[in-house]
Amino acid sequence: MSESLLRTSLYPLHETMGAKFVPFAGYEMPVQYALGVKKEHLHTRTAAGLFDVSHMGQVKITGPNAKQSLERLVPVDIQDLPVGKQRYAFFTNDQGGILDDLMVTNFGDHLFVVVNAACKHQDIQLMQDNLDADVEVLADRALIALQGPKACEVLARFYPAVADLKFMDAIQIVIDGVECIISRSGYTGEDGYELSLPNSVAQTFCERLLAESEVELIGLGARDSLRLEAGLCLYGHDLDPSTTPVEASLVWAISPVRRNNGDRAGGFPGADIILQKLASKQVSRKRVGLVGLSKAPVREGAELFDVENNYVGLVTSGGFGPSVDMPVVMAYVAPSVSEVGTELFASVRGKLIPLVVSNMPFIKPSYYRG
Repeated sequence: MSESLLRTSLYPLHETMGAKFVPFAGYEMPVQYALGVKKEHLHTRTAAGLFDVSHMGQVKITGPNAKQSLERLVPVDIQDLPVGKQRYAFFTNDQGGILDDLMVTNFGDHLFVVVNAACKHQDIQLMQDNLDADVEVLADRALIALQGPKACEVLARFYPAVADLKFMDAIQIVIDGVECIISRSGYTGEDGYELSLPNSVAQTFCERLLAESEVELIGLGARDSLRLEAGLCLYGHDLDPSTTPVEASLVWAISPVRRNNGDRAGGFPGADIILQKLASKQVSRKRVGLVGLSKAPVREGAELFDVENNYVGLVTSGGFGPSVDMPVVMAYVAPSVSEVGTELFASVRGKLIPLVVSNMPFIKPSYYRG
């Protein structure tokens, strides 16, 4: 490992637990533990997986114009976001491309924003340069996720209030004498929580969770296969500055109030381009899901062809889905071949691997909505 790589405050715990490390977004991160990626994946789907995601950026935005200012950077309704609620958003550029996707929580007197690790420095600079508000980087905090069907049962043993939360709810709560943030959300398609807490208590807190029989540490390998089965995008792979939310099939995240004829239509970078594509439904490519018709996995970068051997698209995420027991893929393809049931072929080491366009997500999400 390069000495230039950063480490999260939970690195000693990962080391003790026998993690295998890889470089990721400038950090030395655990990719797997003794269970291995497949068993970690399946454990999260059946019990509770504990993830260290402290490499991500955490930001507190305060000031009377915080919501209005942030709304100028995203095609999402921030001003009317209820207190105690979280919302998915993305920064856009002047061409309508996605600079990063993020989560925004309204705590009344401030907004709490979580951005991707690989983009956090540019995101923070973007907010500092453009917001009429105070942007505070929370550099002394860990971020962990407890995901899976047993996550609520486990966490509620220590903090019963978490059982009352619904998907995308968030609370501030005192843990070990320090204020922490808990949201009922995650990146696996499972019910679960994300917790922001000071570095000073993070390892003790994680050890307490790991003492429960249902909980195992989960690395980046299983995190990737879990999010892929759930049809969730990974920035830098399925999303990038040349891809609009319309092409990315993220139209659901563009709030009605920000669309044409909405009360606060437009007003964000690239609004004219995005709203025109949204109205016309005319795009040159579209993000879709595909499943393999054989057991051969198809990875990122594989080219896709139609039944007449015409090039029609490119795989942006791919691998084997342990929960569905088949290869699963996300790709951008020509609209003419984007309908569910369309058979395509991926070129893998000189062989054509058959796939079929499928509905996403590939698994049924189990988010708790009450």
